[in-house]
Order: sequence, then structure tokens, then C-alpha cells
Amino acid sequence: MSAADESPAGRGALVSGMYETLLVEERDDRVVVTLHRPEARNAISGLMIRELHAVCDLLERDPKFLLLTGHGGVFAGGADIAELLRRGRDEALQGINSRLFERVRRLPMPTLAAVDGWALGGGAELSYACDLRIAGPDAVFGNPEPGLGILAAAGACWRLPELVGESVAKQVLLAGRNLDARAALAAGLVIDVVPADRLLDEAHALLDRMARSSAAALRLTKLVVDSPGAHPVADDLAQAVLFEGQDKRERMTRFLEKRSSV
Repeated sequence: MSAADESPAGRGALVSGMYETLLVEERDDRVVVTLHRPEARNAISGLMIRELHAVCDLLERDPKFLLLTGHGGVFAGGADIAELLRRGRDEALQGINSRLFERVRRLPMPTLAAVDGWALGGGAELSYACDLRIAGPDAVFGNPEPGLGILAAAGACWRLPELVGESVAKQVLLAGRNLDARAALAAGLVIDVVPADRLLDEAHALLDRMARSSAAALRLTKLVVDSPGAHPVADDLAQAVLFEGQDKRERMTRFLEKRSSV
């Protein structure tokens, strides 16, 4: 039995008939999204962007965890180059990919990318937009955009330095260095590296651990962590909301009762 089977959320309903480039499974406390363009190494196309926006619609209306992964041992081999070739200045100013990835970053509940195989270009940037990443042994993160005459303009130029530091980020963005799973773990880009056949089980186990925490506390913690600038006022306001919640009272009461019984 896998960790996903043991989860209180259980198995969910596949709703993939609504999508052409994604496999989507809804569970009680999470939505599992698999990038699914096997003919193109799950390259991120305009249609996939629109379908991921639809997933964001769902998760904004009904906040749940998001688990994002790729089909066939590949996360996403990049953006669809044929589509990028046709895009010009006007499309660049629309921020087609960057607007989606920022929306993913701002989803109410924590997001997790389970990455094995290639996560390149836009695929890497999509994983950077998630709150957490867990990797299989064959995971490779990279941003080869300058070799195609463009830059990594969907968040990598500012997200990656925040995630791994300026030096490592410049190695990736300027020198074309790819981060394999071991290097990504050392740089703090991923939380763990696990066997490929256990990747999704371990990803679900991580979400299960988070699901035992207060959903309200997770949402407000994420909101404060992601807030720009100084945090004291945001900290105080978020804590004020949580201090008045029944969930806090019940959890702390259980903690004190458990301690007093030892």
C-alpha cells in the first residue's frame, strides 16, 4: 500500500476528460496534476497554460494542496519552441507563461512539484514557482534560454536567486549549468531526493504531513512568507486571526492535555 493509499484523503476522481494536456485528479485535500504531452516531453504549450489557469481557478475557489508532476519520467522539457518562435514583442509583453507561474505561486495552499527527469526552461520555471520541490534521482533543472536567443523571462531571473543564491543562479542562467538531483539538493532547491518509483508516494507523504497542520495556519504562513518587504505588521495581523480561531484553541488544548498526562 502506498503513502497515497494510506492518506485520509484517499484516491480521488480523475477529471482529465476536461483537459487535453493534463491529467488531473481531485482528492479531498489536494489536486494532483500531471503534465501530459508525451509526444513533446511535456513541453509547456499555450493550451497547457490555459488548462493550468483552469486548475488555478479551481484551487482559488476551493483551496487545496497542489501536487504537480510530469508524465513518463520527464517533468517538462521546456516551453514549446515552435510556439515561442512565432511569438513577438506583443506576446512577450502579455507575459503568457510568467502570469500563470505567478498565479501558481500565489495559490492559497502550499504547492509541491515532484520532479524526475528534465525540468528545463519553462518547465524549470514552473517548478520554481511551487513552494516546495522533491526530486527523483534523474531530475535535472536548467535554463538554456540564452542559447536560443532569449532569456528565462517567466520568473527564473529573480526566483532562482531567491531559492539557491545569486552565485548558483548565475551559473545556471549565464553559464548554462544544469543542476542534477544531487546538486539541487545541495543548493536547497529540493527538499529531498528519493527513488523514482517512490517519488509520488513520498510527495503524497509530505503533503500528508502538512495536512496534519492547521489549514488556516498554513495559508496565513504562506501569505506572510510571500509578502514583500518587512513583515512585523503582516505577522501580527495573521497571528491575530489565528489566535481567535477555534482550531488554535482545540490544538493547543490537546497539546496541554497530552503533556499533563505524561
